[in-house]
Amino acid sequence: MKMRPRVNEVNEFLEIASDFEDPLEVIRESLSNAYDANATEVLITIRTGEHGSDIIIDDDGVGMGRRDLKSFFDLGNSRKKDSIGHKGHGTKIFYKSEEIVVQTSNGESLLRAVMDRPWQKLNDGQLPEYELTEADGEEGFTGTHIRIQGFKSGLGFEPSSLTYNKIHHYLAWKTIAGSTAHYFGDQTHSMGVKVDLDESIDDTRDMIVIPKQFKLPAEQLDPDKGKFPTERMCRHFGPTTLAVELPDGSTTTLEIIGMAGGKAARDELPTYGRHSAQFGVWLAKDHIKVERFNEAISADNVFMHFFFIANCQDFELSANREKIRNKSSAVFQAATEELDHYMSKVVEHPWTKEYLIHRKNAEIERRAESHADSIQRRRSRVEGLTEFIPRNTTEVVAALERTNITARTSVRIADFSPAADINAIAECSGELFSASVCVSMAEPFGDESLSPFNTEMIICWEYGDLDVLRQLEREGYLGGEIEFDFEGERIIYDNGRRHEIEIIHLEERT
Repeated sequence: MKMRPRVNEVNEFLEIASDFEDPLEVIRESLSNAYDANATEVLITIRTGEHGSDIIIDDDGVGMGRRDLKSFFDLGNSRKKDSIGHKGHGTKIFYKSEEIVVQTSNGESLLRAVMDRPWQKLNDGQLPEYELTEADGEEGFTGTHIRIQGFKSGLGFEPSSLTYNKIHHYLAWKTIAGSTAHYFGDQTHSMGVKVDLDESIDDTRDMIVIPKQFKLPAEQLDPDKGKFPTERMCRHFGPTTLAVELPDGSTTTLEIIGMAGGKAARDELPTYGRHSAQFGVWLAKDHIKVERFNEAISADNVFMHFFFIANCQDFELSANREKIRNKSSAVFQAATEELDHYMSKVVEHPWTKEYLIHRKNAEIERRAESHADSIQRRRSRVEGLTEFIPRNTTEVVAALERTNITARTSVRIADFSPAADINAIAECSGELFSASVCVSMAEPFGDESLSPFNTEMIICWEYGDLDVLRQLEREGYLGGEIEFDFEGERIIYDNGRRHEIEIIHLEERT
């Protein structure tokens, strides 16, 4: 007897939709679909709704027929081939909402589909259905209108974070709007994107318009004059198309485009997230950046100087499209090995070497100049002093040596470690003491870093804030009673065990 395994459709929809958390991912999926529909203009409208974000996407593409609309709502029934979205996962993010409305016209028919409370029904164990109505289309009019009402963002997401600036960088970095396909002569078309946010989200402007194509900063091969000669230097590498041979004898293709250059040139690139984490080498699919692979740049070369995108249509992506899924696959191994070889040639290119030499020399000169300025400032400060007043623990040690000239009792610092909690070993009358050296005696008590039973001596320039010390006497310190006996030049600490700390007050010794 043969048995066929079954799939729990509700759980599949829930799991796929749950992989997406950010409303921006709704926009990413919508833009990819609009681009596939040959749209030239897309308008994205986001409003704050009662049950979540209301997201509306309008495009002027060729529209959808019944079969396309079925693929839109189905799981694993996409009409795409090897591009992102061929598994039909992406639009399932729309299910995390109160209502989905799709109205689309292909010039022949006008279709309207409405799905009510999809997220609630999935969580109740029901497979949501959509109601489809059809009317005659208007000749010459095509396009699609999608409204996601009450989108359920992930925990911790704040609608106020959807600023124009954030959306602009996200679209230019992580969506089809940031594609580099046009560098390779692929059959591409320009698609303008406009975004209109609710004033309660961002009222800094009426809307934003995203550039239609991703472009590298303009080249500048020669250094400038001045302190930062390499800041705007920039050289493009590629576009390069490489055939990558796989172990089974088949081939895949790696398409690489990128640049090396200075900070000012790199700052012209759109980035999303922490700025320094955006540079290096990116693996891509559909020419959309997916995951960094800085292992392709040798450890001797800082990845910050490089920005490269390596596209392979045979990469397998995770459900939420944030990672490449199978790092042990033959495709991934062969493609990244070829990428390693390519990037080694970029690093060894005469221009790259010259750029790095110019940058290093300029940095050495700036550092030397900075040191000279610092020395001059310190000299000026010292020359202008009528008396020496320490500003840090190291200068307190120097002040101690000065006081030894006139003081009755000599104290010497036998060991000094500024970063340690008890930062000194002091020698006095042939004995060694654990000592805390500080500008103000109140300092180590302020953050409760002083360990009373391990400290035998405090060497300080001044007592500091006496109100803080009196409050400690009233409230106690680290679970014990504390007394500051300035006349006896000692601190008495008692938490059932009595301990005394000697005070060396340098101001009084001068």
